[in-house]
Amino acid sequence: MVRHAASRGFTLLEMLLVIVIFGFLVTLVAPKIDLQKFTVDSAMQSAGTTLLVAQRLAVTRQHNIIVAFDTSAEAIRILDDANNNGSADPGEHLRVVPLSEHVVFGQGGAPPLGAWAGPISFTKTFGTLPAVTFHRDGSASEAGAVYLTTARAAAGPGHAGDTRVIETDRATARVSWYRAAPPNWKRGF
Repeated sequence: MVRHAASRGFTLLEMLLVIVIFGFLVTLVAPKIDLQKFTVDSAMQSAGTTLLVAQRLAVTRQHNIIVAFDTSAEAIRILDDANNNGSADPGEHLRVVPLSEHVVFGQGGAPPLGAWAGPISFTKTFGTLPAVTFHRDGSASEAGAVYLTTARAAAGPGHAGDTRVIETDRATARVSWYRAAPPNWKRGF
């Protein structure tokens, strides 16, 4: 039994017309999709989750976890400091988490969040890198913030909205995320 296209509800011409209209809409909308903002959101989630996990590991393992921010390599270094001496010793696990492609540490033209100057406001160091230490009681060594932005925002003005900041509280090591909505900041995603 052979059915004709007309008996299914759509003719071939109607289907072609739908495909052409869909293609036209895609060509109009696709350039407006800003993938770099999705990339920096992903990097913010990854870095924020890394800080949350480090705090939980310090409580669970009952020793310090040091999180250092390597701005030259665009990476986060996590040290499982089993003997709480503040340095990487043989047998202690050091893990490196790179930032996403096209994402760098920096404010990218966005205003500072409160008193936190960027790209990294932590004053304590691990070697020469700014760092925060999470203690076994769940606290952090200090309050501070880390700014992440796209390479295009770091290169020049006009993309301040690409910047994200992750703030860490000292007493509870609570991590909060913000995105730039110049001239202000918006909490969350």
